[in-house]
Amino acid sequence: MAQLVRSGEATPAELVDEAIARAQRVNGDLNAIIHHLVDGARAQATAMGSGGDTDAPLEGVPFLTKDLMCSTEGDPLHDGNATLRDIDYRAPHDTHLATMFRNLGLVNIGRTNTPEFGLTITTEPAAYGPTRNPWNLDHSAGGSSGGSAAAVAAGIVPIAHANDGGGSIRVPASECGLFGLKPTRGRVSAGPATGEAWAGAAIEGVVSRSVRDSAVVLDGISHEWPGDPYSAAPPARPFATAPETEPSPLRVGICPTSAWGAVHSECRDAVEAAGRTMEELGHTVVEAHPAELFDDEFFDNFRTVIGVSIAAEIDALERSIGQALELERDTRAFVELGRRIGGVEYIAAVEWFQAYTRRMAHWWADHDVLVTPILTEPPPRIGELRDPIRGRDRLRELLHFTPQFNVTGQPAMSVPLRWTSDGLPVGVQFVGASASEHMLLQLAGQLERAVPWAGRIPPVSAW
Repeated sequence: MAQLVRSGEATPAELVDEAIARAQRVNGDLNAIIHHLVDGARAQATAMGSGGDTDAPLEGVPFLTKDLMCSTEGDPLHDGNATLRDIDYRAPHDTHLATMFRNLGLVNIGRTNTPEFGLTITTEPAAYGPTRNPWNLDHSAGGSSGGSAAAVAAGIVPIAHANDGGGSIRVPASECGLFGLKPTRGRVSAGPATGEAWAGAAIEGVVSRSVRDSAVVLDGISHEWPGDPYSAAPPARPFATAPETEPSPLRVGICPTSAWGAVHSECRDAVEAAGRTMEELGHTVVEAHPAELFDDEFFDNFRTVIGVSIAAEIDALERSIGQALELERDTRAFVELGRRIGGVEYIAAVEWFQAYTRRMAHWWADHDVLVTPILTEPPPRIGELRDPIRGRDRLRELLHFTPQFNVTGQPAMSVPLRWTSDGLPVGVQFVGASASEHMLLQLAGQLERAVPWAGRIPPVSAW
């Protein structure tokens, strides 16, 4: 699309109108976009003109932002919450990330659905209803970036904003057949109002149909801003150069099973097939994983940090709007937990995070990449994770492999290498050492050439 603009074969306004038309065709089935920013998008695109004289690498490309964290001044910011929806809460400022997206030349045509405050891995908020998977409307599109993933998978836009505090880029990428990279902690600024989210566990990024597009965006959003508490080591070369460059032979450990419970055969097979492909590509592959990967203390400490963080966020929002928020049952439970936890217990959990990170890091001294499933099962059905009796148990049954790398801050990506016999995508997770995104993007590009996925189109699509 950007090349069409640069060559004069298309204008930004034409691309935006096409994306808006695509959204009109399929969003009624998917419920991916909850705020349509049509007027602002058209005005921005028209102001770009032909785009031929710009240095912005993605000038005129239509885009979507998730309705969580990344805010654009004056636009809705509801975080999946009914009270914020009912009072039509609007963002008071642009985040640095929104500015960086705009500087890339991306045109935001809307905001996408998310679970309330991003607290689960399915996008089914009471405020806006479920986002459905374009591969099968009875199944979840994942969460918490499910709206963005469904929109990209269905061909409304080629890229959409996403963020990840426990798997929320990787899970929807896996469930919708997309590429999704969670960057290294500190790679993307959370400012200006936030220094770090969830003690550094949450990080911003995108989901895309191609490795190339995610790499270009990562270059554009990897900038340190004044006042950021820390930043990731910059790459030696632009990320955009990585996907077309073959990686050096890598030392790979695969982990197709979990010490915490059963892993579905489709997910195990996906990891094992990825291992065979990597061997064929010249990498050394063994079955190995860090001993700490399935630490039984992990989720107690994770809940402590998330509970306190979300309680503080809710308290600040309620002071800002001058009223209490109506919260869903699971959100309320997190907030009540967070308010019961004292400062000493919270600091102990943060220090546990840091010690766990150091223990995990040793494994990457002898290996380059860890390969695991994303979830323990293919995409669940709509309603399973929202069931008042079984929902929390189902969450623990599914989420064995992703949140560990939010705690360690390592880059991790979901690569769409398998579809089940009934047509549902199953992603495979690849985890590198801190600040190794360039290597991961090289590997992803190599896998994309070896096992192409771009030609797979879901039954519900705008094509």
